[in-house]
Amino acid sequence: MAGLRFDLRDTPPEAPALRAELRAFLAEAGREWTPMVRAYSWMGFDREFTREVGRRGWIGMTWPAAHGGGERTAMERYVVLEEMLAVGAPVAAHWIGDRQSGPLILRLGTEEQRREFIPRIIRGECAFAIGLSEPDSGSDLASLRTRAERVPGGWRINGRKVWTTNAHRCDFMIALLRTEAQPDPKLKHQGLSQFLVDLRSSGLTIRPILDLVGEEGFNEITFDDVFVPDSMVVGEVGQGWKQATAELAFERAGPERYLSSLPLLTAALDDLRAEPAAAEAVGRLLARAGTLRQMSLAVAGMLQEGKAPEREAALVKDVGNDWEQITLPETIRDLLDPARTPPQVTEMLGIITMVARSYSLRGGTREILRGIIARQLGLR
Repeated sequence: MAGLRFDLRDTPPEAPALRAELRAFLAEAGREWTPMVRAYSWMGFDREFTREVGRRGWIGMTWPAAHGGGERTAMERYVVLEEMLAVGAPVAAHWIGDRQSGPLILRLGTEEQRREFIPRIIRGECAFAIGLSEPDSGSDLASLRTRAERVPGGWRINGRKVWTTNAHRCDFMIALLRTEAQPDPKLKHQGLSQFLVDLRSSGLTIRPILDLVGEEGFNEITFDDVFVPDSMVVGEVGQGWKQATAELAFERAGPERYLSSLPLLTAALDDLRAEPAAAEAVGRLLARAGTLRQMSLAVAGMLQEGKAPEREAALVKDVGNDWEQITLPETIRDLLDPARTPPQVTEMLGIITMVARSYSLRGGTREILRGIIARQLGLR
Protein backbone atom coordinates (compact mmCIF):
# COMPACT_ATOMS: atom_id res chain seq x y z
CA MET A 1 0.00 0.00 0.00
CA ALA A 2 1.44 3.35 -1.07
CA GLY A 3 2.01 6.00 1.58
CA LEU A 4 1.07 9.65 1.56
CA ARG A 5 3.51 11.94 -0.24
CA PHE A 6 3.98 15.70 -0.06
CA ASP A 7 6.76 16.98 -2.31
CA LEU A 8 8.13 20.41 -1.39
CA ARG A 9 7.03 23.15 -3.78
CA ASP A 10 7.04 26.92 -3.90
CA THR A 11 5.07 29.69 -5.53
CA PRO A 12 6.36 30.85 -8.95
CA PRO A 13 8.69 33.77 -9.80
CA GLU A 14 5.61 35.83 -10.72
CA ALA A 15 4.33 35.63 -7.13
CA PRO A 16 5.86 38.85 -5.65
CA ALA A 17 4.43 41.11 -8.36
CA LEU A 18 1.07 39.35 -8.20
CA ARG A 19 0.98 39.69 -4.40
CA ALA A 20 1.74 43.41 -4.63
CA GLU A 21 -1.10 43.91 -7.11
CA LEU A 22 -3.50 41.93 -4.94
CA ARG A 23 -2.58 43.74 -1.74
CA ALA A 24 -3.11 47.14 -3.32
CA PHE A 25 -6.51 46.05 -4.63
CA LEU A 26 -7.60 44.45 -1.35
CA ALA A 27 -6.49 47.43 0.74
CA GLU A 28 -8.79 49.66 -1.31
CA ALA A 29 -11.66 47.18 -1.63
CA GLY A 30 -11.59 46.33 2.08
CA ARG A 31 -11.77 49.83 3.51
CA GLU A 32 -15.35 49.33 4.71
CA TRP A 33 -15.19 45.65 5.65
CA THR A 34 -16.36 45.13 9.21
CA PRO A 35 -14.93 42.56 11.65
CA MET A 36 -17.99 40.43 10.83
CA VAL A 37 -17.12 40.43 7.12
CA ARG A 38 -13.48 39.56 7.75
CA ALA A 39 -14.30 36.86 10.30
CA TYR A 40 -16.60 35.10 7.83
CA SER A 41 -13.73 35.05 5.32
CA TRP A 42 -14.48 32.89 2.26
CA MET A 43 -18.04 32.28 3.45
CA GLY A 44 -18.85 35.99 2.95
CA PHE A 45 -20.99 36.68 -0.13
CA ASP A 46 -20.55 39.93 -2.10
CA ARG A 47 -21.49 39.87 -5.79
CA GLU A 48 -20.04 43.29 -6.61
CA PHE A 49 -16.68 42.33 -5.09
CA THR A 50 -16.75 39.07 -7.07
CA ARG A 51 -17.50 40.90 -10.32
CA GLU A 52 -14.51 43.17 -9.71
CA VAL A 53 -12.30 40.13 -9.03
CA GLY A 54 -13.53 38.70 -12.33
CA ARG A 55 -12.73 41.91 -14.19
CA ARG A 56 -9.16 41.66 -12.94
CA GLY A 57 -8.76 38.11 -14.29
CA TRP A 58 -8.57 36.35 -10.92
CA ILE A 59 -11.39 33.85 -11.54
CA GLY A 60 -10.74 30.89 -13.80
CA MET A 61 -7.05 31.76 -13.80
CA THR A 62 -5.90 28.28 -14.82
CA TRP A 63 -8.67 27.60 -17.33
CA PRO A 64 -8.23 27.46 -21.13
CA ALA A 65 -8.17 30.76 -22.99
CA ALA A 66 -10.64 29.29 -25.48
CA HIS A 67 -13.27 29.52 -22.74
CA GLY A 68 -12.11 32.87 -21.39
CA GLY A 69 -9.66 31.56 -18.81
CA GLY A 70 -6.27 32.98 -17.99
CA GLU A 71 -4.13 29.86 -18.64
CA ARG A 72 -2.00 30.73 -15.62
CA THR A 73 -0.51 28.17 -13.25
CA ALA A 74 -2.16 26.58 -10.24
CA MET A 75 0.56 28.13 -8.10
CA GLU A 76 -0.31 31.65 -9.30
CA ARG A 77 -3.92 30.93 -8.43
CA TYR A 78 -2.74 29.73 -5.03
CA VAL A 79 -1.14 33.13 -4.42
CA VAL A 80 -4.49 34.81 -5.11
CA LEU A 81 -6.27 32.49 -2.68
CA GLU A 82 -3.73 33.14 0.07
CA GLU A 83 -3.97 36.92 -0.25
CA MET A 84 -7.79 36.86 -0.27
CA LEU A 85 -7.92 34.63 2.80
CA ALA A 86 -5.31 36.63 4.70
CA VAL A 87 -7.60 39.67 4.83
CA GLY A 88 -10.93 37.84 5.07
CA ALA A 89 -12.22 38.91 1.65
CA PRO A 90 -15.90 38.01 0.99
CA VAL A 91 -15.28 35.65 -1.93
CA ALA A 92 -18.18 33.18 -1.62
CA ALA A 93 -20.00 34.46 -4.71
CA HIS A 94 -17.26 32.95 -6.90
CA TRP A 95 -15.40 30.57 -4.58
CA ILE A 96 -17.30 27.35 -5.36
CA GLY A 97 -17.57 28.05 -9.08
CA ASP A 98 -13.87 28.78 -9.35
CA ARG A 99 -12.73 25.99 -7.05
CA GLN A 100 -14.78 23.02 -8.22
CA SER A 101 -17.97 23.61 -10.24
CA GLY A 102 -16.11 25.25 -13.11
CA PRO A 103 -13.33 22.63 -13.24
CA LEU A 104 -15.97 19.88 -13.15
CA ILE A 105 -17.84 21.40 -16.10
CA LEU A 106 -14.60 21.89 -18.02
CA ARG A 107 -13.57 18.29 -17.41
CA LEU A 108 -16.86 16.43 -17.83
CA GLY A 109 -19.45 18.88 -19.11
CA THR A 110 -20.81 19.09 -22.63
CA GLU A 111 -19.59 21.79 -24.99
CA GLU A 112 -22.96 23.47 -24.58
CA GLN A 113 -22.50 23.53 -20.79
CA ARG A 114 -19.01 24.96 -21.14
CA ARG A 115 -20.22 27.75 -23.43
CA GLU A 116 -23.13 28.51 -21.11
CA PHE A 117 -21.45 28.52 -17.71
CA ILE A 118 -17.68 28.97 -17.91
CA PRO A 119 -17.63 32.58 -19.23
CA ARG A 120 -20.27 33.59 -16.67
CA ILE A 121 -18.26 32.10 -13.80
CA ILE A 122 -15.12 33.89 -15.03
CA ARG A 123 -16.97 37.22 -15.13
CA GLY A 124 -18.27 36.65 -11.60
CA GLU A 125 -21.86 36.57 -12.80
CA CYS A 126 -22.89 33.00 -11.89
CA ALA A 127 -22.65 31.68 -8.33
CA PHE A 128 -22.74 27.96 -7.52
CA ALA A 129 -23.77 25.88 -4.51
CA ILE A 130 -22.95 22.22 -3.81
CA GLY A 131 -25.83 19.78 -3.32
CA LEU A 132 -24.47 16.78 -1.40
CA SER A 133 -25.65 16.39 2.22
CA GLU A 134 -29.16 15.18 3.05
CA PRO A 135 -31.27 14.92 6.21
CA ASP A 136 -30.81 11.73 8.25
CA SER A 137 -27.74 10.65 6.25
CA GLY A 138 -25.06 11.96 8.60
CA SER A 139 -21.66 11.63 6.96
CA ASP A 140 -22.71 8.66 4.83
CA LEU A 141 -23.07 10.54 1.56
CA ALA A 142 -23.69 7.38 -0.45
CA SER A 143 -26.92 6.79 1.49
CA LEU A 144 -28.57 9.82 -0.13
CA ARG A 145 -32.20 9.35 -1.18
CA THR A 146 -33.09 12.38 -3.29
CA ARG A 147 -34.24 10.85 -6.57
CA ALA A 148 -34.05 11.95 -10.19
CA GLU A 149 -36.43 9.92 -12.37
CA ARG A 150 -36.45 9.94 -16.15
CA VAL A 151 -39.33 11.75 -17.81
CA PRO A 152 -39.75 12.92 -21.41
CA GLY A 153 -36.99 15.40 -22.17
CA GLY A 154 -35.24 15.18 -18.84
CA TRP A 155 -35.57 14.26 -15.16
CA ARG A 156 -38.01 14.86 -12.31
CA ILE A 157 -36.40 15.42 -8.89
CA ASN A 158 -37.95 14.78 -5.47
CA GLY A 159 -36.28 14.91 -2.08
CA ARG A 160 -34.22 17.22 0.12
CA LYS A 161 -30.70 18.55 0.53
CA VAL A 162 -29.42 20.23 3.67
CA TRP A 163 -26.47 22.37 4.87
CA THR A 164 -26.18 23.79 1.35
CA THR A 165 -24.04 26.88 1.80
CA ASN A 166 -25.37 30.13 0.29
CA ALA A 167 -27.98 28.34 -1.81
CA HIS A 168 -30.43 31.21 -1.19
CA ARG A 169 -27.94 33.58 -2.81
CA CYS A 170 -26.64 31.37 -5.64
CA ASP A 171 -27.84 30.81 -9.19
CA PHE A 172 -27.11 27.11 -9.75
CA MET A 173 -26.27 24.01 -7.78
CA ILE A 174 -24.44 20.88 -8.87
CA ALA A 175 -26.41 18.17 -7.10
CA LEU A 176 -25.57 14.52 -6.58
CA LEU A 177 -28.80 12.54 -6.99
CA ARG A 178 -29.91 8.93 -7.09
CA THR A 179 -30.90 7.96 -10.61
CA GLU A 180 -31.16 4.21 -10.05
CA ALA A 181 -32.62 2.33 -7.11
CA GLN A 182 -30.12 0.20 -5.17
CA PRO A 183 -31.89 -2.27 -2.87
CA ASP A 184 -28.55 -3.82 -1.88
CA PRO A 185 -26.77 -1.52 0.65
CA LYS A 186 -23.43 -2.79 -0.63
CA LEU A 187 -24.18 -1.16 -3.99
CA LYS A 188 -25.26 2.23 -2.66
CA HIS A 189 -22.33 4.01 -4.37
CA GLN A 190 -23.77 2.97 -7.73
CA GLY A 191 -26.65 4.60 -9.57
CA LEU A 192 -25.76 8.21 -8.64
CA SER A 193 -25.51 11.10 -11.11
CA GLN A 194 -24.68 14.81 -11.05
CA PHE A 195 -27.00 17.53 -12.32
CA LEU A 196 -26.85 21.28 -12.90
CA VAL A 197 -29.94 22.58 -11.11
CA ASP A 198 -31.29 26.10 -11.61
CA LEU A 199 -32.06 27.32 -8.09
CA ARG A 200 -35.01 29.34 -9.42
CA SER A 201 -36.73 26.22 -10.76
CA SER A 202 -40.43 25.68 -10.21
CA GLY A 203 -41.05 23.29 -7.30
CA LEU A 204 -37.74 24.09 -5.61
CA THR A 205 -37.95 25.66 -2.14
CA ILE A 206 -34.96 27.07 -0.22
CA ARG A 207 -35.22 27.49 3.56
CA PRO A 208 -32.29 29.30 5.21
CA ILE A 209 -30.90 27.84 8.45
CA LEU A 210 -29.64 30.38 10.99
CA ASP A 211 -26.21 29.80 12.50
CA LEU A 212 -25.12 30.83 16.02
CA VAL A 213 -24.24 34.33 14.83
CA GLY A 214 -27.68 34.78 13.27
CA GLU A 215 -26.48 34.53 9.68
CA GLU A 216 -28.34 32.58 6.99
CA GLY A 217 -25.32 30.74 5.61
CA PHE A 218 -26.73 27.22 5.43
CA ASN A 219 -29.94 26.10 3.73
CA GLU A 220 -32.37 23.23 3.39
CA ILE A 221 -33.58 22.66 -0.18
CA THR A 222 -36.79 20.77 -0.99
CA PHE A 223 -37.41 19.35 -4.47
CA ASP A 224 -41.07 18.79 -5.33
CA ASP A 225 -41.30 17.47 -8.91
CA VAL A 226 -38.51 19.78 -10.06
CA PHE A 227 -37.81 19.31 -13.77
CA VAL A 228 -34.22 19.30 -15.05
CA PRO A 229 -33.61 18.87 -18.79
CA ASP A 230 -31.27 16.20 -20.18
CA SER A 231 -28.86 18.96 -21.17
CA MET A 232 -28.14 19.59 -17.47
CA VAL A 233 -26.70 16.15 -16.69
CA VAL A 234 -23.00 16.55 -15.82
CA GLY A 235 -20.77 13.75 -17.04
CA GLU A 236 -22.10 10.22 -17.34
CA VAL A 237 -25.35 9.01 -15.81
CA GLY A 238 -24.57 6.54 -13.04
CA GLN A 239 -20.99 7.77 -12.50
CA GLY A 240 -21.82 10.52 -10.05
CA TRP A 241 -20.07 8.96 -7.06
CA LYS A 242 -16.74 8.71 -8.86
CA GLN A 243 -17.12 12.25 -10.21
CA ALA A 244 -18.09 13.77 -6.87
CA THR A 245 -15.33 12.12 -4.86
CA ALA A 246 -12.68 13.17 -7.39
CA GLU A 247 -14.09 16.70 -7.18
CA LEU A 248 -13.56 16.73 -3.40
CA ALA A 249 -9.77 16.86 -3.88
CA PHE A 250 -10.28 20.42 -5.16
CA GLU A 251 -12.42 21.22 -2.12
CA ARG A 252 -10.32 19.71 0.65
CA ALA A 253 -6.75 20.86 0.13
CA GLY A 254 -6.87 24.54 -0.72
CA PRO A 255 -5.48 27.15 1.68
CA GLU A 256 -9.03 27.79 2.93
CA ARG A 257 -8.66 24.52 4.84
CA TYR A 258 -6.23 26.09 7.28
CA LEU A 259 -6.52 29.85 6.78
CA SER A 260 -10.21 30.48 7.53
CA SER A 261 -9.27 32.00 10.91
CA LEU A 262 -6.13 33.79 9.74
CA PRO A 263 -7.71 37.29 9.71
CA LEU A 264 -8.03 36.95 13.49
CA LEU A 265 -4.30 36.33 13.88
CA THR A 266 -3.52 39.21 11.51
CA ALA A 267 -5.79 41.56 13.46
CA ALA A 268 -4.39 40.48 16.84
CA LEU A 269 -0.66 40.56 16.01
CA ASP A 270 0.01 44.12 17.20
CA ASP A 271 -1.55 43.35 20.56
CA LEU A 272 0.16 39.98 20.84
CA ARG A 273 3.54 41.69 20.39
CA ALA A 274 2.83 43.60 23.60
CA GLU A 275 2.22 40.40 25.58
CA PRO A 276 5.52 39.06 27.01
CA ALA A 277 4.30 35.47 27.02
CA ALA A 278 3.05 35.52 23.43
CA ALA A 279 6.26 35.16 21.40
CA GLU A 280 6.70 31.41 21.75
CA ALA A 281 3.01 30.65 21.25
CA VAL A 282 2.76 32.82 18.14
CA GLY A 283 5.92 31.21 16.80
CA ARG A 284 4.35 27.79 17.20
CA LEU A 285 1.19 28.97 15.42
CA LEU A 286 3.19 30.31 12.48
CA ALA A 287 5.41 27.22 12.30
CA ARG A 288 2.38 24.98 12.11
CA ALA A 289 0.81 27.24 9.49
CA GLY A 290 4.02 26.99 7.45
CA THR A 291 3.89 23.20 7.55
CA LEU A 292 0.25 23.17 6.50
CA ARG A 293 1.07 25.56 3.67
CA GLN A 294 3.74 23.23 2.32
CA MET A 295 1.31 20.31 2.43
CA SER A 296 -1.39 22.35 0.70
CA LEU A 297 1.07 23.58 -1.96
CA ALA A 298 2.10 19.97 -2.61
CA VAL A 299 -1.52 19.03 -3.33
CA ALA A 300 -1.95 22.09 -5.56
CA GLY A 301 1.09 20.95 -7.51
CA MET A 302 -0.30 17.45 -7.91
CA LEU A 303 -3.59 18.83 -9.18
CA GLN A 304 -1.67 21.00 -11.65
CA GLU A 305 0.05 17.85 -12.92
CA GLY A 306 -3.30 16.13 -13.47
CA LYS A 307 -3.02 13.77 -10.51
CA ALA A 308 -5.86 12.89 -8.12
CA PRO A 309 -4.52 13.37 -4.57
CA GLU A 310 -7.77 12.58 -2.73
CA ARG A 311 -6.02 11.07 0.30
CA GLU A 312 -3.37 13.76 0.62
CA ALA A 313 -6.16 16.35 0.36
CA ALA A 314 -8.07 14.58 3.13
CA LEU A 315 -5.04 14.80 5.42
CA VAL A 316 -4.56 18.51 4.71
CA LYS A 317 -8.18 19.20 5.58
CA ASP A 318 -8.10 17.10 8.75
CA VAL A 319 -4.99 18.65 10.30
CA GLY A 320 -5.81 22.09 8.87
CA ASN A 321 -9.25 22.11 10.46
CA ASP A 322 -7.73 21.37 13.84
CA TRP A 323 -5.40 24.37 13.50
CA GLU A 324 -7.97 26.90 12.27
CA GLN A 325 -10.90 25.65 14.34
CA ILE A 326 -9.25 25.03 17.71
CA THR A 327 -5.54 25.81 18.01
CA LEU A 328 -5.46 29.31 16.54
CA PRO A 329 -8.56 30.89 18.13
CA GLU A 330 -8.04 29.23 21.51
CA THR A 331 -4.37 30.25 21.64
CA ILE A 332 -5.26 33.86 20.88
CA ARG A 333 -8.04 33.81 23.49
CA ASP A 334 -5.58 32.58 26.11
CA LEU A 335 -2.93 35.16 25.20
CA LEU A 336 -4.89 38.38 24.91
CA ASP A 337 -5.74 40.58 27.87
CA PRO A 338 -9.47 41.39 27.54
CA ALA A 339 -8.94 44.73 29.23
CA ARG A 340 -6.51 45.87 26.52
CA THR A 341 -7.80 44.03 23.44
CA PRO A 342 -9.30 46.31 20.73
CA PRO A 343 -13.05 45.83 20.18
CA GLN A 344 -12.61 44.66 16.57
CA VAL A 345 -10.32 41.82 17.68
CA THR A 346 -12.72 40.80 20.44
CA GLU A 347 -15.60 40.82 17.92
CA MET A 348 -13.69 38.71 15.40
CA LEU A 349 -12.71 36.22 18.09
CA GLY A 350 -16.34 35.88 19.19
CA ILE A 351 -17.62 35.37 15.64
CA ILE A 352 -14.94 32.83 14.74
CA THR A 353 -15.52 30.94 18.00
CA MET A 354 -19.14 30.41 16.93
CA VAL A 355 -18.75 29.77 13.19
CA ALA A 356 -15.64 27.58 13.54
CA ARG A 357 -17.81 24.67 14.63
CA SER A 358 -18.69 24.22 10.96
CA TYR A 359 -15.09 24.01 9.75
CA SER A 360 -14.74 20.29 10.44
CA LEU A 361 -18.11 19.50 8.84
CA ARG A 362 -17.87 21.19 5.45
CA GLY A 363 -16.12 19.05 2.85
CA GLY A 364 -16.24 15.89 4.99
CA THR A 365 -16.18 15.23 8.74
CA ARG A 366 -13.05 14.22 10.65
CA GLU A 367 -14.30 10.62 10.89
CA ILE A 368 -14.74 10.32 7.12
CA LEU A 369 -11.38 11.93 6.38
CA ARG A 370 -9.51 9.72 8.82
CA GLY A 371 -11.12 6.64 7.29
CA ILE A 372 -9.84 7.71 3.87
CA ILE A 373 -6.35 8.28 5.26
CA ALA A 374 -6.34 4.97 7.15
CA ARG A 375 -7.22 3.04 3.98
CA GLN A 376 -4.32 4.67 2.13
CA LEU A 377 -1.95 3.64 4.91
CA GLY A 378 -3.29 0.08 5.00
CA LEU A 379 -4.70 0.46 8.50
CA ARG A 380 -8.24 -0.65 7.58
